Amino acid sequence: MVGLGQQGGDEYTGGTGTGAARRVVRVLPAALIAVGLAFDVMTPPSYTGSPFFSAAPLIAAPLASLLITVLTGMLASLAVVLLHVLNATTWKVEALTELVTVVTVSGLAVLINRVVRRSGEQLASARGIAEAAQRAVLPKPAERIAGLHVCARYEAAQADAFIGGDLYAVQDTPYGVRLAVGDVRGKGLGAVEAVAVVLGAFREAADTEPTLEGLAQRLERALAREGTRRDSLDAVEGFTTCVLGEIPAGAQVLRLVNRGHPEPLLLYADGRLVVLAPAEPALPLGMGELAEAWPDRVGEWAFPTGATLLLYTDGLTEARDAAGVFYDPAARLNGRVFPGPGELLGALSSDVRRHTGGGATDDMALLAVGRPEAGQPDRRRTVPVVAP
Repeated sequence: MVGLGQQGGDEYTGGTGTGAARRVVRVLPAALIAVGLAFDVMTPPSYTGSPFFSAAPLIAAPLASLLITVLTGMLASLAVVLLHVLNATTWKVEALTELVTVVTVSGLAVLINRVVRRSGEQLASARGIAEAAQRAVLPKPAERIAGLHVCARYEAAQADAFIGGDLYAVQDTPYGVRLAVGDVRGKGLGAVEAVAVVLGAFREAADTEPTLEGLAQRLERALAREGTRRDSLDAVEGFTTCVLGEIPAGAQVLRLVNRGHPEPLLLYADGRLVVLAPAEPALPLGMGELAEAWPDRVGEWAFPTGATLLLYTDGLTEARDAAGVFYDPAARLNGRVFPGPGELLGALSSDVRRHTGGGATDDMALLAVGRPEAGQPDRRRTVPVVAP
């Protein structure tokens, strides 16, 4: 597998083939009319280019503006009239039939254009509502929080989807910077509702609970209340995997409580990488009745300057290539150096796309928190990812 050789801040963009295809589509209606004219002129009178003239406005309808569609229909109709004038067949039945056909198809093309445009406006409105919902439920954290560099990304597996069952949150509290990354079981509106419950409970409890264990229990109780309110199967089988973190002010340490979630990674300034596996496994949130024998255990690790904490959901580790090989972030990132959290997530997202060939089967939430070195500016110049 290739390494993460792109620049850390680069965003994925489609190839030039998409732009070329769009240019071809724009000129296709005019090209069809030109082909129809050439065909009619170069063939015997018994042959006609009217199919080309009829196709031109139909192709313009879903792809061009109303004005272009109308002009295309008018140009196609004018071409039919011009050809029959040149052939002195203007008043023949065949000529009138061809003209009526092209005019009728042009009228249908105008109707199709209006329907498509109205649907596009409705889709744009729905996208705007979805974007507003995402900002309300899953707002993007600030780039600097209590002296730490922060970057978060949410990438939906479904095209044009904005939010699903993955979540993240970062908050400055009296106990230091606290953070959460989680994955709600299930899909659809039920998962989004559970995300809202978990994030709402986290934002309230992070400021008041003195310990991470207490914070985890508050989230547990919030999900339990939600479970009793819902009558679906999720009320019995619903759960949320989650990692809760705490970075105390003035101390270069990191504390974590892992509730059945993929292990975070800690990347040091020299390229070393540590998998932050809990000493004892724990059950996900929402399984409180089974978790009495699995009490929360806080793990603590050194978090020096220049280090970056990476948390993610299983959409990253379950991303597979064409051969069915899962993506291994620890192996891919080990030995790599990144200017900051933003560059790390940019390179990671691009590398996952290359690994999967651009496809994904699950949503992916990424959160990176870096402790800047002394004198490091708020934004450092993006440089290529290099091995130490």
